[in-house]
Amino acid sequence: MGPMDMCGERLTLGLLLRLGVLLTAVCICIHLYLDSGWQGVPTPQALGAPSQTNQKLGQHSRMKQVSADSVEQDRSVKRRVSYVRTLKKESHVKKSSEDKEDPARPCCPQHHPHRKTPRWHIDLEPWAGESHSLEDEAKRFLDYITTPQVSCSSLGGMDAVQRGSAGDWAVCLDPLYSLVHRLQSKHCRMYSFGLGVHDRSLEASLATSGCEVHCFDPSLKQPHLQQADMWLHRLSVDWRDPSPAIAAQRQYVTTKKLATILNNFGHREVDVLKADMESAEWKILENLILEGVLESVGQLLLELHLHWAGFEVSGDDPAVVRYWFSLLKELERADFQLFHVHRDSKKPHLFLHKNILNASSAYTLSWVNTQWKPDRN
Repeated sequence: MGPMDMCGERLTLGLLLRLGVLLTAVCICIHLYLDSGWQGVPTPQALGAPSQTNQKLGQHSRMKQVSADSVEQDRSVKRRVSYVRTLKKESHVKKSSEDKEDPARPCCPQHHPHRKTPRWHIDLEPWAGESHSLEDEAKRFLDYITTPQVSCSSLGGMDAVQRGSAGDWAVCLDPLYSLVHRLQSKHCRMYSFGLGVHDRSLEASLATSGCEVHCFDPSLKQPHLQQADMWLHRLSVDWRDPSPAIAAQRQYVTTKKLATILNNFGHREVDVLKADMESAEWKILENLILEGVLESVGQLLLELHLHWAGFEVSGDDPAVVRYWFSLLKELERADFQLFHVHRDSKKPHLFLHKNILNASSAYTLSWVNTQWKPDRN
């Protein structure tokens, strides 16, 4: 090989070596360029393909946002409710002040059909005549109490129950009314009020016939005792309850309203109520009417005393008799009908300290509640 050939071969090898180095450098540059380019491209997570960790973080973030929104909404509702209540209160205060400023504005309370309206006085009947005389009032009153409004037949063989031995006290055993059925079913109950010793033959007859009889007498020495199938109690009926201060100073209270007695004994109904209260009957009857206690009574037996006006009954003589008559008309409006009248001929013929129309000073009257429907239980 000549010198020229050797020189050409060396040149070829050097060129190839240089080309290899150059290609290597180019590849390295391309590789670095590509690496730097891919590092700047957004990752799949950044492009919207969430990972599991990011999903949990997103849900937790949304729950926090919803919870915050709920709390804010609750606060908003509470603020609105408070605002409405404030408006109502301010409106009520404003209305009250306006009513005070304008007394002519009518006040219309809400109507409660099932709530009893308390009464403070009875409704007085018109005068019997234009002259407002005692004679006119007495005639109307006496005609009324001596004229039975319903007839009452007794059951055969039970005359002793229908009438007491003296013939003045009477109960109605007509099958049209409830007492005879209550006696037969042993659900009868009687209250008897009196002062001191008085005739108890009717009470004894009802007790032996199966009636639960309670006799009330404040003169008894013992608070309660049982005697001859009857219960005796050291207590009496009144038209008012005693003052708490007075009651606290006594070991026992001798007088109470009928509504209080019924409540204390746990009784809802009384088939027969008998009362001989020595001129306290008018105020007691007024209390029974005003408090609606008569709805719990099946038959009412009452002795009237006419020789004077009675306890705490005021007014001149014509006004007193008008008041008496008005009370009896209230009984009639409460569905009580007079069925028995007994005039005590042994008593003086005195009517408000006068002899008028030959009237007796005492009458025993018996009424039946024609609409009474007792509880059968």
